[in-house]
Amino acid sequence: MKQSEVKSLSTAELQEKLGETKQSYADLKMAHAISPLENPVQLRSVRRTIARIATELTNREVQ
Repeated sequence: MKQSEVKSLSTAELQEKLGETKQSYADLKMAHAISPLENPVQLRSVRRTIARIATELTNREVQ
């Protein structure tokens, strides 16, 4: 998910997306612990998406 996509979502949508993405990350980490993922770069991209969403939510709270 790109930063422009994150900025276009409402705050409620961002919070919902953050929960879904965190769950997806937890599932990926568990799958990777059991047997290596075919594409371990997925972990990094999901983690960065979580950071983008969290940063946008924090920016909206401050303003």
